[in-house]
Amino acid sequence: MAIRLQSLITNAKQFYKLQSLLSRNQTDVPKGHLAVYVGEIQRKRYVVPISYLNHPSFQDLLHQAEEEFGFDHPMGGLTIPCSENAFVELTSRIELS
Repeated sequence: MAIRLQSLITNAKQFYKLQSLLSRNQTDVPKGHLAVYVGEIQRKRYVVPISYLNHPSFQDLLHQAEEEFGFDHPMGGLTIPCSENAFVELTSRIELS
């Protein structure tokens, strides 16, 4: 259990580090990644690998986004209507699988 928790913490730190580095220049998204806006009220920009699009849990989030926003995204990018905590948990689980 402690090893799994340590791994989740390490993955979350790496994810936040990548996100903070990439958010300095909002137009730069590395090849093989996409930018998404996450949050229920205030949206925060994250850059995630395109491979996440194949994961069933991430696809569920995309279906929720489609239901709430359709294909007209007010932020100019893909907007995912969930809490940042839920998003970080999900992406940490995807990294582990």
